Amino acid sequence: MNIKPDSPTPEKQLEKFENPDRTAKGEPRASVALEQLETLWINTGTLCNIACTHCYIESTPKNDRLAYITAAEVGAYLDEIETSGLGTSEIGFTGGEPFMNPDMIAMMEDALQRGHEVLVLTNAMQPMQRPKIKAELLRLNDRYGERLTLRVSLDHYTKALHEEERGANSWDRTMDGIDWISKHGFNLAIAGRTLWDEDAGLARAGYGELVKSRNWPIDIGDQARMVIFPEMDLKADVPEITTRCWDILGISPGDMMCAKSRMVVKRKGAERPSVIPCTLIPYDERFEMGGTLMEAAMSRGDMFDNGAVKLCHPHCAKFCVLGGGSCS
Repeated sequence: MNIKPDSPTPEKQLEKFENPDRTAKGEPRASVALEQLETLWINTGTLCNIACTHCYIESTPKNDRLAYITAAEVGAYLDEIETSGLGTSEIGFTGGEPFMNPDMIAMMEDALQRGHEVLVLTNAMQPMQRPKIKAELLRLNDRYGERLTLRVSLDHYTKALHEEERGANSWDRTMDGIDWISKHGFNLAIAGRTLWDEDAGLARAGYGELVKSRNWPIDIGDQARMVIFPEMDLKADVPEITTRCWDILGISPGDMMCAKSRMVVKRKGAERPSVIPCTLIPYDERFEMGGTLMEAAMSRGDMFDNGAVKLCHPHCAKFCVLGGGSCS
């Protein structure tokens, strides 16, 4: 078809998650404002002792796209929480494998000394099981145990499927780590996956049998202690979230993870760490909110409106809104 020179140019058809303000169908995109910074996540670095098949952050023994953050850098954010009166109750540490970061114990202790609850996401394998780390963890648990939780990634309650994701010989090493955590009276939590499209009830029952057989102190019905995460796949076709979706789905923006948390990352080669909305989008630099928590609270740009996060990423829909997932 020929278009006359004075004819208006046809508008380009948007792809999903392309426009921060409008969906591909032209509807207004949903956003989420920070209601209260309840949890500050610290990414300790993307290096890990293993390479899982479906790691959302692509952690491996060689991936250092997110560098080791230092105790001094974390301390600056903890200072800001205090001086700004943010009332943040929980500091979460994730990786990579956090216990590979040489400042890990110092960062945990700093947060605990200031009165925060501390949640550490670990695979409970060799980095955590080093004698020096164990001794330091026992010391921290003796002093701050009621506020310290170790959450171990156990992708399935069977050895075969766990090792399908995490590699040969990973099951027994993880079992040893969880047994040690349990034996020494730490607050223990388990994080599972739904990779195999298993019914949630059956999966929870399967974990329950394992927990019972190992005598781990976990209430399998407590969703904070036995977490089963929805999956994320950037290749999957997921719906975009519009402003109408809140009423349609019967949920509130305040229920979303980014209404209550932020994450700090340190990109390789960067002069300082950056604040981003959540743990799910560590590499998408469109979502950088500034170097401080105050800068993040007032951030403006394509993906933000005075600190509110526009849900312009597939993980926002798949994991949080439709999956009901939260890392905390």
